[in-house]
Amino acid sequence: MAKFDIIAATGCPTGIAHTFMAKEALEKAAAERGLTIKVETHGQVGVENELTKSEIAGAKAVVVAADKDVQAERFAGKPMVSVGVSKALSVEAAGKLIDRALAAKGDDTVAAAADVEDEVEEKESIGHVIYKHLMNGVSHMLVFVVAGGVLTAVSFLWGITSFDSTAADYNSFAAMLKIIGGIAMNLMVPVLSAYIAESIGKRPALVPGFVAGMIAIQGLPVNAETGMIDAGGAGVGFGFLGGIVGGFLAGYVILLLEKVFAGLPKNLDGLKAIFLYPLFSTAIVGLVMLGISGPMAAINTAMMDFLKGLSASGAVVLGLAIGCMCAFDMGGPVNKAAYVTGTAMLTEALAAGVGTDTYNFGTNFMAAVSAACIVPPLITTFAVIVGKKYFSQEDHDAGVVNLILGCTHITEGAIPFMTKNIWPVMPIMMLGSSIASILTIMFNVHDPAPHGGFLVLPVVENGPLWVLAILIGAVVGGILFVAFKKYDFEKNQKAAPATKPVEAPKAAAVESPKAEAADFVKVENVFVAEDFASRDEALSFVSNQAVKAGIAGDADAVMNAFLAREAEGTTGMMEGFAIPHAKSDAITEAAVIVVKDESGVTGWDTMDGAPVNVAIALLIPGAQAGTTHLKILSKVAEALMDQDFRATVKGSTDAAEIAKTINARLV
Repeated sequence: MAKFDIIAATGCPTGIAHTFMAKEALEKAAAERGLTIKVETHGQVGVENELTKSEIAGAKAVVVAADKDVQAERFAGKPMVSVGVSKALSVEAAGKLIDRALAAKGDDTVAAAADVEDEVEEKESIGHVIYKHLMNGVSHMLVFVVAGGVLTAVSFLWGITSFDSTAADYNSFAAMLKIIGGIAMNLMVPVLSAYIAESIGKRPALVPGFVAGMIAIQGLPVNAETGMIDAGGAGVGFGFLGGIVGGFLAGYVILLLEKVFAGLPKNLDGLKAIFLYPLFSTAIVGLVMLGISGPMAAINTAMMDFLKGLSASGAVVLGLAIGCMCAFDMGGPVNKAAYVTGTAMLTEALAAGVGTDTYNFGTNFMAAVSAACIVPPLITTFAVIVGKKYFSQEDHDAGVVNLILGCTHITEGAIPFMTKNIWPVMPIMMLGSSIASILTIMFNVHDPAPHGGFLVLPVVENGPLWVLAILIGAVVGGILFVAFKKYDFEKNQKAAPATKPVEAPKAAAVESPKAEAADFVKVENVFVAEDFASRDEALSFVSNQAVKAGIAGDADAVMNAFLAREAEGTTGMMEGFAIPHAKSDAITEAAVIVVKDESGVTGWDTMDGAPVNVAIALLIPGAQAGTTHLKILSKVAEALMDQDFRATVKGSTDAAEIAKTINARLV
């Protein structure tokens, strides 16, 4: 059974994008550090790449990057870092998490180098714990909302009242779709409540969680004639908000009962699970939920009135609020708050029926939310096509893929673009989304489906105007994004050395196949008998040698690139090795320079605290960042896992032998 240095679990509420972006970032960050890793994903299709007990036992440390329950109790006793999935979406951020996880194992040298602020964050905050439980409920709920909402919307294709047997446009198949969709939508709150509870109290909490959700739908039944509590009466539900309260209540009641019944004999564990927990928890949670139904219904009504009040203030105010929330974190907690509010209002709208004020407001609100979620990915698509020269090939490819993601209402594809330049990209995205939301409201667009993007266009009222609103928001945001990238590109061009050949990027592109050539590491670029007083002195030596060898045109620019990378996180590895790497337009061809210092370079942070004896320095042209860079880096990182490779390179004083050994691993 394979063993891994690091194991990880990732999961986001929707299980569509964040989950797998975090997985990729963690894998790349581990490769940079010469570590092996296995990442278990908790996506919408379930658990993939599942960790085994032996893999968990054999790992050095654990990284949990999730906003849902990933059964973290499996990792009890292991050095672990647990954060939200949004904190692991870039290679740099993922690398810091890995470093923190390794530091948590008690190695004094490594722990001392860890950032104090990060250490404070080691323990999950109360806010994140609550958010994780909430998102576990939301992630299970969303599939019911999507399936139910889309089926309900499709039933309208036969006519807006085609489900009504007394209407002229009645269709029996449409009526059945409406029934199925309605049942799925009505399960939204019970499922939300149950899986919030399950995240807290595990399986025993499902029963009171479902009951709490059902009570949130129907409220406290009262006989209209007597005014007294009556099982045959009618109540006022308190919906989505009540489901959240009920879920947390059910989960923590189970934890309380576990303590209450902890003293019972072990042979009664079966009785507790099948009888005591469900009976007492359902009774307690049910009575509390019925008792608070009046105040909760009032709060729910007040919240809806507030949103309608925003609408009364004009399309600009409401659309601006929706757009800014949806694009603020693009799939994160703020985005989800806006989306789930929209689905809750849509549920009420569909229940109220076509033609009512509640229906008109709820479907218009949902259309505005959907427009705001669709726009950010389309902004990136517009930008990488119109301003292609200002983006890397990696960004261009991601932007093109975002056309599909955006059209299907998946906002997360825009996150990598924002994380690279939060300012001004985030405000640009928020502006584009707000424009689309405002115009959607002004155009009186009504969307009876909570998800699906342009796939549900046939059932959207004023659909062409909805598409127009989205395109206007995407184009305005795209133009601003291109303008920013153009400014950034020209600024970097001016900062580049004046002696840099105009055709350098093209030359670098032609030279890239050398990354796999047998003589990539040249003997003359291996220095075996050096003596450096510090890390910076070693990096300065490499920078100057790069200029002498014709690899780069400006030693200062290369040095700055090395230092910038070290500032993001040390490149010091273990057992005396380091992999410094510089990505700069001042570098004209990809190359590797090796320096050895038998006495060891002190002051270079390493994972085991040992001084650096061998630095395998990677020099990558800016145009090849993310391609050649990652390819070479991953191969060097893999090589460092080989004990024979480490022994040969560290023990040899023959430059030719060292070059040959490294080249053999780069093929």
